[in-house]
Amino acid sequence: MRKGGSICSTVLGLLCRMAQPGMTTKELAKIAEAEINKSGASASFLDYNGFPDVVCISVNDEVVHGVPNDKKVLQPGDIISFDLGITYGGMIVDSAKSIIVGQGNKQKQLLLKITEESLSSGLKQIKHNCRVGDISAAIEKVLSKHGYGNVRDLVGHGVGHNVHEEPNIPNFGRKGSGPQLKSGMTIAIEPMATLGGHSVFIDKDGWAVKTKDGSVSAHFEHTVLITNDGYEVLTSV
Repeated sequence: MRKGGSICSTVLGLLCRMAQPGMTTKELAKIAEAEINKSGASASFLDYNGFPDVVCISVNDEVVHGVPNDKKVLQPGDIISFDLGITYGGMIVDSAKSIIVGQGNKQKQLLLKITEESLSSGLKQIKHNCRVGDISAAIEKVLSKHGYGNVRDLVGHGVGHNVHEEPNIPNFGRKGSGPQLKSGMTIAIEPMATLGGHSVFIDKDGWAVKTKDGSVSAHFEHTVLITNDGYEVLTSV
């Protein structure tokens, strides 16, 4: 999983550097596919429950599960979120990152900054015998402080042998509640925040989860290993 995590981080970094106004999301997916193939890994999301591509690419009001499209052209100021699963040696990691294409306004920049900070706050709660609610409450506290919509219908999760495993890890909750987490477990933490409300719906394509009020969103995610005294981020170079 460490090797898979390094590959995942490398591919996400490449996508973030390559994303420019005028590109289509399908062009970016092809870049990801080529890099994954070169690494000797495989894309965990391809054909997962029927998903048709190697990476989820979500733009603006698409929170997650956006399908790459050769007609979706990136515009200056768009928020684009990449969500990538990598399988290496039979084990899976999952990570996501949001960026602004070109120059974004301060409101969008702050949304990305705070959403990533909420991920960091959640991660800091992780150690042997912590509870899911410790992570959830820490994420919620950061997003609530800034008045962002905290998407409740989507959650973090266990990951390793499968893309989604128990336990679910919501981005809201009460400290000290929920399942206890043990050293050796691997989990994916992934806050999703919006500039509006928390309500979402599934688009007519059957995949993209979009904000009900049309507000833009951000998504950050890491796969981590729980250790006796803390955690190790697996999806970083």
